[in-house]
Amino acid sequence: MRYLEDRFACAQSCTECARACAVQVSAADRLGSAAAVPGPARPPTSGPGPDPGGRAPQEPRRTLLLCVEVCDATCRLLSEEALRDEYALRLQVEWCRAVALECAHACDRVPAAADCAELCRACARACTDFLATLG
Repeated sequence: MRYLEDRFACAQSCTECARACAVQVSAADRLGSAAAVPGPARPPTSGPGPDPGGRAPQEPRRTLLLCVEVCDATCRLLSEEALRDEYALRLQVEWCRAVALECAHACDRVPAAADCAELCRACARACTDFLATLG
């Protein structure tokens, strides 16, 4: 029973995370600026370059998009009743957890994305709980 509950909680959390990330990307696209998610279409000719970690300015948006895709795929996989390959399931959930944490860190750099960051962290926690159930 715990397995099913954790699996459902992980899938639901993945869906919420994907929605939050999609909203952030959509807001940035609508505004046509860096107001919601920093990262112009091409690096500016003047001003700050990549952050100290060596990441390109476009990375937060890409991270958000990757998070949407990975969370959606994980939710679909968790929703399949016929799935019997525990190894594939574990790999997908571990990948989702890693991407969600990376996305949370990217959102931390954007004050307007605090809700998205928290939903990404909740997704990572749900993935961790589900992986513990797998043993």
